[in-house]
Amino acid sequence: GEHVPAKLVGKALTFDIALLKVSVGKKLKPVFLGDSDALEVGEWVIAIGNPYGLGGSVTQGIISARARSINSGPFDDFLQTDAPINRGNSGGPLFNTKGEVIGINSAIFSPSGGSIGIGFAIPTALAKPVIEQLKQYGRTHRGWLGVKIQEVSEEVADSVGLSKPIGALVLDVSKDSPAGKAGIQAGDIITHYDGKEISEMRLLPRMVAETKKGATVKITYWRKNAAQTATLTVGELEESADGGDADKPEKGEKSKGKPAGETVLGLQLTPLTPALRQELKLDDDKNGLVVTDVASGSEAAKRGMREGDVILDVGGEATKTMETFKKTIETAKKAGRKFALLCVSRKGEEAFVTLPVSEK
Repeated sequence: GEHVPAKLVGKALTFDIALLKVSVGKKLKPVFLGDSDALEVGEWVIAIGNPYGLGGSVTQGIISARARSINSGPFDDFLQTDAPINRGNSGGPLFNTKGEVIGINSAIFSPSGGSIGIGFAIPTALAKPVIEQLKQYGRTHRGWLGVKIQEVSEEVADSVGLSKPIGALVLDVSKDSPAGKAGIQAGDIITHYDGKEISEMRLLPRMVAETKKGATVKITYWRKNAAQTATLTVGELEESADGGDADKPEKGEKSKGKPAGETVLGLQLTPLTPALRQELKLDDDKNGLVVTDVASGSEAAKRGMREGDVILDVGGEATKTMETFKKTIETAKKAGRKFALLCVSRKGEEAFVTLPVSEK
C-alpha cells in the first residue's frame, strides 16, 4: 500500500516496455523472470493486475497460443491466454505455476472492452534483452539491415518461382545501409538469416533487432529463380526510428489528362511522359507505365490498383513500354506461373502487387 516516487530509467516504445526504478529504504523481495520459450500451449498461468481499479486481482487460465501477431508493431510475438485480462491489467505480470513471471500483460481483443478470453502478454524472452539494454544504456540498441519488407503470399511465391511462401519480400533498400552495401535489391526475397529460415515475414525484424551492432551474418535471398547468399555487417537502428511505422498510402494520385492507353489485365496503361512525371511527382530515376484507368470488377481493381499508380517493373524486369509489359506477362504464362509480381509506385511509396496472368 505504499506510494513512492519512481525514476524513469528508459523506455522502448516499439516494444511497449518501460523500466522504472524505485527506492524505499529497505530490501524488497523480487519476482523472477522465467523462460517463456519453454511454455507449451495448455499450460496454466495466473495474471495479476489492477482491473477497473481493483488492485491485486488474480485470474487464472491457460496459454492458448504462442507467437501471436496482433498488428501492433514490427516485433509482435505475443503469448495468448484465456486468463481473464481487463482494462487495468496492462503492465501486470503473467505467472507460470512455478511462480515465475513469463509475460507482461499487454492487450486484449474485445468488442465490449471487457475480457472475452482473448488476452495477450509480452513474453519474457522478448522483454529480457530490452530490459537489460534499458538498464545499461537507458535506451535500446537494435540491429539494422536497412530494408523495408512485405509479406510473401502464396501468389507472390508462385510469381517468382519459390516452392513455398517463406521469407520477406524487399520493398526498398536504404542508401548506404548494410543490406544495400551487400547488394540486396528491391524485389529480392530474404529466406534465411544467419542460418535460420524465415518462415514468416514478421520473424525477420525480431531476428535483426536481437543481433548486436557490428555482428557479421550471412543471409540467403531469392532472385531471378535462384537462391543467392550475401554476408553483411549489421548496423544499429537509430533511436529516432524507435516507434513509428512508415505511413501507408491510402489513395492513388489521379491523372488529370487521362491520355489514351492500351488495356491489359484490366489496367489501362500509358507510357510515362514528362508531364505525367511532374503531375505524379515521380523522381527522375523512376520509369514505368502509368495506370490511367482500372476496369470495374477486374482482378486489378480487387487487388487495390488505382488510377495514378505507376508500374515500375514486372517480375524484376523494368517496364518502360507496353511491349515489355506484355512480353513479361507472356513469359510468366509460358513458365507455368499463375501470377505476375508488379512493383508499383504510389505517391512516392513502393509496394508489390500480384496479378493473375490470365484474364477471366
